[in-house]
Amino acid sequence: MDDDNVIKLNEDELMEYYNLRGTGGRISLRLKFTKSWILHKLAYSSAYPGWAVKMQKSRGVKIGRNCHINPYVLIDLLYPHLITIENNVSIGTYSMIFAHNNPTANLFLKKNGYPRTTKPVLIKEGAVINPGTIIMAGVTIGKNSIVAVGSIVSRDVPDYTVVAGNPARVVKKIEH
Repeated sequence: MDDDNVIKLNEDELMEYYNLRGTGGRISLRLKFTKSWILHKLAYSSAYPGWAVKMQKSRGVKIGRNCHINPYVLIDLLYPHLITIENNVSIGTYSMIFAHNNPTANLFLKKNGYPRTTKPVLIKEGAVINPGTIIMAGVTIGKNSIVAVGSIVSRDVPDYTVVAGNPARVVKKIEH
């Protein structure tokens, strides 16, 4: 399969997910992602956390009250509606939150057990996501938990804990 067909295959997967059909659906999908990309860029480079929150909400990210999103935070570009951030959450600079995994250009992997997967992400109330954290699809970050700088979170984080590392592991319980 050539490169043009790989691009079409990926676009077809997105059209199926969003229940779109035909040329009109393809145009609608492209407009949807153009709008989402523009809003992401406005949020990504904003020094004002309130503006970043507003732009991410406009993309479809569910965000509670009193949240703080620093500049240069990447929230899933294709499935922002699968990300939920509850009240009083802080997200540090250069963090990334993904609701999908996709071997986009590798058809061998796509066809042999590694297809596109999408899973929601939940960041519970009071969580602190320190700079450089990567949160993978399907993860829940517990209430009042702290994710240390540069951690890669591939499993759920219990409430009231501190996690660190790659992969992130519980290093401390927080008394409550």
